[in-house]
Amino acid sequence: MRTIIAANWKMNKTHAQAEAVAAEVAASLKEQPVQDREVLIFPPATSLDCVSQASQGLYETGIQNFYPAEDGAYTGEISPAMVHDAGGTWALVGHSERRHIFMEPDALIAEKVNFALAHDLKVMLCVGETLEEREADQLRTVLLRQITSGVSGQTAASVDNIAVAYEPVWAIGTGKSAGSREILEAHEIIRDILRAVFSDGESVPILYGGSVKPGNAHEILGLDNVNGLLVGGASLEAKSFLEIVRA
Repeated sequence: MRTIIAANWKMNKTHAQAEAVAAEVAASLKEQPVQDREVLIFPPATSLDCVSQASQGLYETGIQNFYPAEDGAYTGEISPAMVHDAGGTWALVGHSERRHIFMEPDALIAEKVNFALAHDLKVMLCVGETLEEREADQLRTVLLRQITSGVSGQTAASVDNIAVAYEPVWAIGTGKSAGSREILEAHEIIRDILRAVFSDGESVPILYGGSVKPGNAHEILGLDNVNGLLVGGASLEAKSFLEIVRA
């Protein structure tokens, strides 16, 4: 099972700032390669090209958001062709901030997954429950709905191009991190769902995302069914992100 360490820079960094951090990450990976990890950066769209160029092929890059159309009158949106043109190979889909701030429904998220895969972008599908849903004992219900709707229409042939990131909404940007018990429970549920959806669901990487830091990365990566990390704030500086990459 491959291990993916992904950085989501969200709405942070100018072109110059992004290029500097991207170059520092690449230089470190070139000097001290990481054999058992796939490194991935999701910069803001304005910096995707320069981060891709700075990668020197030592890590992959992706887009944080796109629209499921080849072109057209969609002001402010980005197409998969534009992502490829800027060097991106991944798309982040269903992030909790897209679901809860921008109110993206399951149907749109599924459309994005299908469109990205059909246009040669690998997909990281984000899933996770709010605090209210967890307290109402709806964890399994929420994960089942989000995963099955998100990958509806996909077959075993898509498995190599899909990763799932579990992000408990209540642990994103709050400084809180789900404990080992919560992570184990959620990732076991996700693995069970993936086994039911895909004949080779065992091979789909499941990442954890939710206030990941250098201090907790090693412990989280040691848990069953944790095949990587989706890092937010701690990925904004090369030093802390590289500590997580090497955890």
